[in-house]
Amino acid sequence: MWIGKRAFDLFFSLVGLIILSPIFLAVALWIKLDSSGPVFFRQKRVGLNEKPFFIHKFRTMSMDAELRGLKITVGQDPRITKSGQLLRKYKLDEFPQLIDVLIGKMSIVGPRPEVPQYVEKYPKEKRDKIFQLRPGITDWASVKFKDENTILSHASDPERAYVEEILPIKISYYENYFHQASLLVDLKIIFLTFSEIFFKRTT
Repeated sequence: MWIGKRAFDLFFSLVGLIILSPIFLAVALWIKLDSSGPVFFRQKRVGLNEKPFFIHKFRTMSMDAELRGLKITVGQDPRITKSGQLLRKYKLDEFPQLIDVLIGKMSIVGPRPEVPQYVEKYPKEKRDKIFQLRPGITDWASVKFKDENTILSHASDPERAYVEEILPIKISYYENYFHQASLLVDLKIIFLTFSEIFFKRTT
């Protein structure tokens, strides 16, 4: 892991939260007007050294979403609110994770944090490497699987497809990042993430 990664995270998460604060307020108001419930969605994920933490996102689903379906979203999931559709399309729902970066639970770039039930599927030898890293807001898997929900919508059993087909590929990306992490790699992933969101989305 390159030296200075935590300093990089602290600086950019703090700057990002300050610059984006007007957008945060606007999105928070939109969510409250669009549907009942809290502005933030908090869910238990597995982080550094396999310690659980609660990730922060803008809420994009109805309050009873986890009682009505899977812990993954599939295609045009009916649990997604009207505001949630746009927030998800442009990844605006991920912005509150800057709070998690600031307090040291996450990094700007790193393996995406999973819920405990899917972490149990990680092979032990890969798990030991991956959880030496802070989970990130974005990573190689985020770039490659930007349309994951659409892919899963074509599966007869979305959860099985996620566990048996998508998750193993994600894990390989996480392991590769463990071996190649550097400032240059992080900057490349950040650049590609913004490129995919704002320049290659046509729907």
